[in-house]
Formats: sequence, structure tokens, C-alpha cells
Amino acid sequence: MSTFTIFLILIVIVAFLLVVVVMVQNPKGGGLSSTFGGGGTQQLGGVKKTTDFLDKSTWALATLLLVLILLSNLAINSGGATTESRALDNDATIPVENVIPETQQNPAATPTDSTGN
Repeated sequence: MSTFTIFLILIVIVAFLLVVVVMVQNPKGGGLSSTFGGGGTQQLGGVKKTTDFLDKSTWALATLLLVLILLSNLAINSGGATTESRALDNDATIPVENVIPETQQNPAATPTDSTGN
């Protein structure tokens, strides 16, 4: 298994977790914390910790996703294949034979002059 495949699997897992964490949150500030009775005032050590955890995990997963994407780009570039072109290599000579095909004259065709007659 190549390193790029490992990075790809990790990226998919982190992206799925990020979607789950974002979907659990409520955009109006309620979210999971309002489900457990955290109305207007947040309790100390209880529901307030839930929103803090969701907020921190969102930022951590987004940062991890960005880092994994950048590292996977390095894994692609450092693969086993060479990235240099053979066109720039002086030693690589490719024989060229019959690159331009010879034009064949059709004896049955009548030539036309430049006036269009």
C-alpha cells in the first residue's frame, strides 16, 4: 500500500468525522448543548463543555484535514516515477522515421489553375 493511499484513507476518515461534528452543532448556538437542558445560562462543568468540545474538535479536524491534504501532495510528488521529461535529456534520442507522410498524387484528378476554372 503506497503512502498516498494511506493519506487518502485518512483524509476520507477525517472528512467524515468533520461532517459529523459540524452536523451535531446547531447554527443558532443551541445544538447538542440545548438538548441536555442548557437554555439561556450555561452550567459550569456541564453543558458548556459540550459546545467547547465541539468547537475545538471542529477546528482540530479542519486543521488535520488541511495538513493531510498538503502531505498527500508531497506523497504524490515523491512517488517512484521520475518527473523529468525525456525531451530535455540529451542522451535520449528517438529515431524519427517517416514523420511526414509522402503526398500521393491522384492521376485521375484534373489539376485546376489558380483562376478556379
